[in-house]
Amino acid sequence: MPQQDRRHPRLTLQLRWRRFMPDAPLGTAARTNAQTVEVPAGLGMLRTFMRVLGPGYLVAVGYMDPGNWATDLAAGSQFGYRLLWVIGLSSLMAMVLQSLCCRLGIATRLDLAQACSRLLPRFWRIPLWLLAEVAIIACDLAELVGSAIALQLLFGLPLPWGVGLTAADTLLLLALQRFGIRRLEALVIALVALVGGCFAVEMFLLQPNWSQVGQGFLPQAASLRDGQQLFLAAGILGATVMPHNLYLHSSLVQTRHWSAAKGATRRALAFSTWDTLIALSLAFLINVSILVLAAGSFYGRLPQPVTDLSEAYRLLTPMLGTSLASVLFGVALLAAGQSSTLTATMAGQIVMEGFLQIRLPDWKRRLLTRGLALIPAMATVILFGERATTNLLVLSQVVLSLQLPFAVIPLVWFCGRRGLMGDLKAPLWLQAAGWICASVIVLINLSMLSAVLRGV
Repeated sequence: MPQQDRRHPRLTLQLRWRRFMPDAPLGTAARTNAQTVEVPAGLGMLRTFMRVLGPGYLVAVGYMDPGNWATDLAAGSQFGYRLLWVIGLSSLMAMVLQSLCCRLGIATRLDLAQACSRLLPRFWRIPLWLLAEVAIIACDLAELVGSAIALQLLFGLPLPWGVGLTAADTLLLLALQRFGIRRLEALVIALVALVGGCFAVEMFLLQPNWSQVGQGFLPQAASLRDGQQLFLAAGILGATVMPHNLYLHSSLVQTRHWSAAKGATRRALAFSTWDTLIALSLAFLINVSILVLAAGSFYGRLPQPVTDLSEAYRLLTPMLGTSLASVLFGVALLAAGQSSTLTATMAGQIVMEGFLQIRLPDWKRRLLTRGLALIPAMATVILFGERATTNLLVLSQVVLSLQLPFAVIPLVWFCGRRGLMGDLKAPLWLQAAGWICASVIVLINLSMLSAVLRGV
C-alpha cells in the first residue's frame, strides 16, 4: 500500500505553486533586452533610491498618453470640474494595482503574463492573451493618432501623413534599448518632466479657481446616472488604469538585481513601491491639469463644448491671451505620445512572450502592433475626417476600461496566495483594496454598457 502524504496542507499548496516558479535569482532582467541594474547592499537610502528610480516612470507615461488627453479634454469642456473625482479615484486605484505588480514581480520573478500562463487553467491562456493584445492595440491607436495630431499642430503636417509617419517613429527610440535600461529610463523621465513643465506653465497662465477645482474632487452620484458622464468616466478609468501597464510593471521591477542579503526582497519592494507612488503622483497632477485647463478655458465660455484636440490648440491662444499656451499644449502632446508608445511596445513583447513563449525582434513587434492600429486610424481620417479622431481616441480608452478586469482580477488573486507569494503576500488591507478596485471597475463598465444599450 502506498504511503500517505503526511505533509501539512499549506506546505503541499506551496510546493504546488513553487513547481511553476523559475530558478533564476531575484532581480532577473525583464524581457526587454535591458541590462540589469545592480543594487549592492550597504548603500544609503538616497543612493539606493536613485538606482531603483525608473520603472515607475516607464509605467507612468501610460497614464498621460494622448488617450488621457482626449477623455480629460472632453470631460472638462463638457462638465467643468465635475469629473475630477474620477481622475482622483482612478489614480488611487492605479497606485494600488501597480504596487501589487511590484509585489508579484519581486516575490515570484514572474510577470503577470507569465503568471497567468503558468498558474491559471490552460484554456484561459489564449483568451487572456487576445484581450491583452486588444488593449495594447487600443492604447497604440491613441498614441498614434495623438502623435499625428501633435505633428499637425506644431508643423502643419497633414493628418494622414502624420498617421503614416508615426507608424515607424518609435523604431528610433527602440534603438536606445541597446544602450541599457538606464538610458531608456532617463529619456522617458526627461519626456515626463517636459510634459509636467509645460502644464505647470499652462496653470500659471490660466490661474484657475482653486476652490471650484477642490469641489470637483467630491464624488457625485449624478455622474453615475448620466449616460454621457458615465461614458467619459469609463474612458478616464481606462485611460488612467491601463491593462498593459500591469503586465509591463511586473516585468520591469525585475531589472533591479538586489544582493542576497537578509531582507533584500522587502527592501526591493519598499523602494520599488515608492518609485511607483512618486511617478504616478506626477501623472495624476498632469491628468488633473489637462481637465482643469479644459474646464477653465472652455466650459461655459463657448456655445459648444470643445472635444477636439486641434480645436483646443487653436482656442487656447485667444482664451489665455498668449500663443505660448498653444505651443506648450502641442509640445506636451507630442512628448506624451512618443514616450507612451515606447512603453506600449515593451508591454506588447512581454505579453506575447509571457502567454505564448514567442519572442519577436522589437522592430517586428513595433510594426505589427502599429500596423494593426494604423488601419482604424487611417480609415477614420480618410472616411470621416479629422474631427472624428477625438471620438476614436475616447472610444479606444473605453475599450481599455472593458479589458481591465481580465488583468486586474488575476493580479489581485495571485498576490493574495501565500504559497505563491511567500512572505511578500499582500496584507489583508491591500487585498481588500485590490478587490474593491476590481469591483469598481466592473461596476463602472456594467453601468456604462447598460447606459449604452438603453440608448440604442
